[in-house]
Amino acid sequence: MMFDLVVRGGTIVTASDVTKADLGVRGGRIAAIAEHIEDAEQVIDATGRLVLPGGIDAHCHLDQPQAPGLAAKGAKMADGFRSGSISAAFGGTTTIVPFCVQHRGESLTAAVADYHRRAEGQSVIDYAFHLIVSDPTPAVLGQELPALIRRGHTSIKVYMTYDAMQLSDRQILDVFETAREEKAVMLIHAENHEMIGWLADRLEKQGRTRPPAHATSRPLPVEREATHRAVTLAEIAGVPLVIVHVSGGDPLDEIRRARAGGHVVIAETCPQYLLLTEADLEMPDMLGAKAMCSPPPRDTAAQAALWRGIEDGTIDIFNSDHAPYCFDADGKLKAGPAASFRAIANGIPGLETRLAILFSEGVMKRRIDLPRFVALTATNNAKLYGLHPRKGTIAVGADADLAIWDPERRVTITNSMMHHDVDYTPFEGLEVQGWPETIISRGEVIIENNELKAQPGRGQFLTQQTSSAWKTREIAAWI
Repeated sequence: MMFDLVVRGGTIVTASDVTKADLGVRGGRIAAIAEHIEDAEQVIDATGRLVLPGGIDAHCHLDQPQAPGLAAKGAKMADGFRSGSISAAFGGTTTIVPFCVQHRGESLTAAVADYHRRAEGQSVIDYAFHLIVSDPTPAVLGQELPALIRRGHTSIKVYMTYDAMQLSDRQILDVFETAREEKAVMLIHAENHEMIGWLADRLEKQGRTRPPAHATSRPLPVEREATHRAVTLAEIAGVPLVIVHVSGGDPLDEIRRARAGGHVVIAETCPQYLLLTEADLEMPDMLGAKAMCSPPPRDTAAQAALWRGIEDGTIDIFNSDHAPYCFDADGKLKAGPAASFRAIANGIPGLETRLAILFSEGVMKRRIDLPRFVALTATNNAKLYGLHPRKGTIAVGADADLAIWDPERRVTITNSMMHHDVDYTPFEGLEVQGWPETIISRGEVIIENNELKAQPGRGQFLTQQTSSAWKTREIAAWI
């Protein structure tokens, strides 16, 4: 029996097992896993290497339209689907799920059509879309959103902050209700908008406008309160909820409390919250803007709390929140070289470095094992966002999305080695151990010997099935 490709002699890792075996690919899918597979048109020798499922980054922002009142503060995103997907692939990621944003006054259906146009012919890897609802009109809630969910957009995000994105509690409940009726999973950016505005006003009056004030205006209690409110709203409406980019122990405690009460709440964190701190915003000459994201980086106590959450299973998924703005007049410095923190784009790049950071800081420092690494970076995202078992695992019948890792290779991260279109990385100079060398997407080698082999446009759009958060149980509502 001839295979298109055999990956021979590697150590195969899934979210549950570590096995030394050969892997055979036919027609873009995994066709066999056995002790030895002989006949193949192409053979990759993976001796001494780890064979992992390609990563899934389910929190990234690419080619979002510019508009005032957003996290971007009117800045231009440096990465579209072409550069973003290439950067992701070089980092070991084979599936991305960026956000399709509805702006106020805009049809949600039109926003989805526009985002498809932006992605068409660009991506080297497969992709799906989360939907962001910022204008939940009766037409959106009654017709557009249900129709889009049925077409395979089964994950929806709402915001509790940003002038042009924030929904009231009542509006959030309305979106949650539609999600419950259609069995979609909800994501939420949990920060208290009024607290942030109140603090920011007072900081500006004191003349504290440099990047460190960004962190001061968004302390952990801002995130803690919003997390508590978000999980309470989800409890009332009866929907599973993903709290994105959790940055410290206080919101994690709220999530633990909700879970103890039987509620389905999923926690996500990101590399910046494990490695950066508020001190990174204090760099001179506005360089601290390079570390500005929301929520902001915290302190070492918050980092320790997040590691405990990763180790004890409270944190389920690990994504980049890649938000690519250059440090120039089109990006972070759009409002000027000495702009107030309130006018600086929130977000940092991270698609390419996400996996290597968690592998080095987590696996190599023995905080987590290899199956937990796979679960956090691939399998849990696939299950949560309706892409499993096609994506996120190594199993017969699954897409042959693979990342072959050298666990001994040491790399010092520099922006010069990145493949994004951003002019910096916040992780400049960080040494990591473990690096993805050969990347395979649906049986096609797309990265080999640090060279891109794939053509933009080969990536396929993925429709999402019902989330595992709904499949595990029926979720009770108050009405």
